[in-house]
Amino acid sequence: MSQHTQALTEFLAALHYQQLPETVVSRTEDLFLDWLGSALASQGMHPIPLFERYAAKMGPGSGPAGILVNGQSSSAYFAALVNGASSHLVEQDDLHNSSVLHPATVVFPAVLAAAQDLGKSGRELIVAAVAGYEAGIRIGEFLGRSHYRIFHTTATVGTLAAAVGVGKLMGFNQQQFTHVLGTAGTQAAGLWEFLRDAADSKQLHTAKAAADGLLAAYMTADGLSGAKNILEGEQGLAAGMSSDANPSHLSQGLGERWALVETSFKFHASCRHTHPAADALLALLQQENLSAQDIASVTTRVHQGAIDVLGRVQVPQSVHQAKFSMGTVLGLIAVYGKAGLPEFHQYALTDSRVSDFRDKVSMLLDEEVDAAYPQRWLGRVEVTTLDGRTLQSSIDEPKGDPGNTLNRAELEDKFRRLLAFSGARTDEQATGLIGLVWDLRYLDDLTALTRITSLTGSAA
Repeated sequence: MSQHTQALTEFLAALHYQQLPETVVSRTEDLFLDWLGSALASQGMHPIPLFERYAAKMGPGSGPAGILVNGQSSSAYFAALVNGASSHLVEQDDLHNSSVLHPATVVFPAVLAAAQDLGKSGRELIVAAVAGYEAGIRIGEFLGRSHYRIFHTTATVGTLAAAVGVGKLMGFNQQQFTHVLGTAGTQAAGLWEFLRDAADSKQLHTAKAAADGLLAAYMTADGLSGAKNILEGEQGLAAGMSSDANPSHLSQGLGERWALVETSFKFHASCRHTHPAADALLALLQQENLSAQDIASVTTRVHQGAIDVLGRVQVPQSVHQAKFSMGTVLGLIAVYGKAGLPEFHQYALTDSRVSDFRDKVSMLLDEEVDAAYPQRWLGRVEVTTLDGRTLQSSIDEPKGDPGNTLNRAELEDKFRRLLAFSGARTDEQATGLIGLVWDLRYLDDLTALTRITSLTGSAA
């Protein structure tokens, strides 16, 4: 085992609640509410019912862990599976920039299900989530940009992040964390090819990452061994999935740099690669008082990762694929002034003004933007108007980034909008859930989080 992997596993084993700064604890609660809203927003939407039916067929009829979208219960494994799928569908879950990882959608399904199964408290869940975020982010940074070009990092690294979170709930020592990384790492999978076909694989990725991470932890606790050098070994993750891996990222700033607080919230309901350009265009439209009809063309200056992911989608065939179309996202911004869930579901595929605008949008690799990525996601757009003007707009921190974050009032508003969109809970129930999450560190019983139907938290 390398010194970097050993430093990481030693840190994870020694991590305790009293070590966490208040900013980390409160941000974990923020991220948990944001994740909960994303999971509930997908109720009834394809392909989530497929995961629900699979869990009902293969799992127990009930169990200690709650399935958010239907209010039912199952084993921890199947609850993690369905909740992992449901929280990554509407493209509103968080993202950490430099690792290009969506931590919430893999960490929280696993640690919530395990915490309910094991009878853990909210404080223990917070520590477990922090461990999952800190490890997952560093492993994502370690694997580098080359990994993300082919592999969906949230699927691959997410399996390890989920495993670490559940391992922390179980009180793993350094040796057990080494084994759980090995067992999770050998299961890591998830390829970007699905974007070409508008396939449903993205939800399978996060479902399996959360559930398989939980599997790795439970089996490690029972004595299953894993490869001791899964990250840096000659036939490990970096050898097979990266050409620019940097082992120093695994141990960088442990206990001093809290990577969790660097995580960004999503403002628009689309792939995060579209957000910098969307914010830059929105600012320009407002500044110049322009409408979609005034614009002849838009050139977005982007990093290579955006081209790798968004360039696969030419004419979107589904609402979910539309969220990976730069032209569609900017079309919604230009026509409706926003790219939220209602806009995507009502207009992205049907409004000719949006599709017409989509055809005006191009992506161009920009050296400055690419050099800053993935640490910073810069927004640069150049607009040519029908009256012959050339206008430019720049955004250095998209809405939701740590330096331009959502405060708790904005997070509550987003949460209510997500629940109203799906009808998963009433506004009164949303208020109850918000109250529970803001008190997460004080909760001894986590079952109310998945069964609440009223302010009193009665069973569904």
